[in-house]
Amino acid sequence: MIDLAGHRIVVTGAAGGIGSAMVEVLAGFGAAVVACDIDGADLGLPGVAEALHFDLMDDAAIEAAAAEICGGGAPDAVISNAGWTRAETLADVSADALSHELNLNLRSAARLSQAFLPAMRNNGGGAFVFISSVNALSHYGNPAYAAAKAGLLAWMRAIATEEGRNGIRANAIAPGSVRTMAWDHRIERDPAILGKVKQLYPLGRMVEPAEVARAAAFLVSSLASGITGTVLPVDAGISAGNLPFLEQIAV
Repeated sequence: MIDLAGHRIVVTGAAGGIGSAMVEVLAGFGAAVVACDIDGADLGLPGVAEALHFDLMDDAAIEAAAAEICGGGAPDAVISNAGWTRAETLADVSADALSHELNLNLRSAARLSQAFLPAMRNNGGGAFVFISSVNALSHYGNPAYAAAKAGLLAWMRAIATEEGRNGIRANAIAPGSVRTMAWDHRIERDPAILGKVKQLYPLGRMVEPAEVARAAAFLVSSLASGITGTVLPVDAGISAGNLPFLEQIAV
């Protein structure tokens, strides 16, 4: 049984589909959730113990938010969940899109972890979970986003390797397609897209936000005390193999 009672856990992107599921699941396991998102995001969610609005693209805002949070003590865990993409092919990746997606999906999470590390070291340890993507493991489109999420895995391993002596663990989750509002623009273009996507997954469905949240809850819990430097796919099987290809060649 996952028990997070007495744990203070920071979640970024807390107002989004996966983020709001994180808040609900973590609070359900007893955690005090520090929910973080951009200005204007609704953080009036059940289970939120503290709410902070700040811009992850602003270094000064990151430092100020981390200082405010650590004023109440170092967090037991930080889950870097915030992310976004729209440039779906190489042809779509302008210079601005490349900079924006690398900064939001990689640099912001790296800077946030740097802001929390001193307090976590002084507190005797803690855990980081970075929400990466199966796009970091193989190419499924969104190349700038994929590059950022792959970089996030390297950053996670750096923390796991260099900070383990300080009692700090770091792991990543690589979700497959999760049905959140991030899919709305695709559905507008093609109302049948979800049915097409489901056929690509061995489980025949997309991932639920709560499934990603439960994996994160496990990784920050004492049940995962010996686990660090790992990538946990929560992807309905898509990284295991290409089922449509197998079906075609088996004819």
